[in-house]
Amino acid sequence: MASEDDRGPAYRVCTSRLVLRCWHPWDAPLLKAAVDESLEHLRPWMTWASQEPERLQAKVERLRRWRGAFDLGRDFAYGVFSPDEESVLGASGLHTGVGDGAREIGYWIRVDHVNQGLATEVAGALTKVAFEIDGVVRAEIHCDPRNVRSAAVPRKLGFVHEATLRRRTVDPNGERRDSMIWTLLLDEYGTSRARRAEIAAYDAIGRRIL
Repeated sequence: MASEDDRGPAYRVCTSRLVLRCWHPWDAPLLKAAVDESLEHLRPWMTWASQEPERLQAKVERLRRWRGAFDLGRDFAYGVFSPDEESVLGASGLHTGVGDGAREIGYWIRVDHVNQGLATEVAGALTKVAFEIDGVVRAEIHCDPRNVRSAAVPRKLGFVHEATLRRRTVDPNGERRDSMIWTLLLDEYGTSRARRAEIAAYDAIGRRIL
């Protein structure tokens, strides 16, 4: 575990194939291209996709808000980039809405990069960040039971299917849908696949913290 002096948040996380980092407003064109290309892939699962395509300036403002929340320690949205950071391959986050000492990990992958294990790589990296840098005691992943690809990610990483909450969320068509809740606790993390994720993490001024 990181010491108090070494704690993040992690502004940049590097895996073997990806760069995960906080968003900047100037990433808006790259994000818009990734979302616009992936809309048919995203719409069945992501409620926000029903509001797309969004104007470029709206994306700029959205990224400003996300970056502001990140800097203030309120919520942590990450872009998923190619190693040269010239292309957005998806998005993820360590979201704080599931209570103190916990993070919810969300993710989506650009349509032309699915079925390559990237969602598992992203979620594994951020699970490690959550426990070893943010110092949480619980990580969660929520998904629609019908989204087989998404549900495979927490299963591979050692998360436990804790419950399926019936008609808990609203799908993009406005209909109620079930939500699977996957959890990983601190005392389970040490033997999980997520613990073995090989990453390098850096703080706001580029110091390596993991």
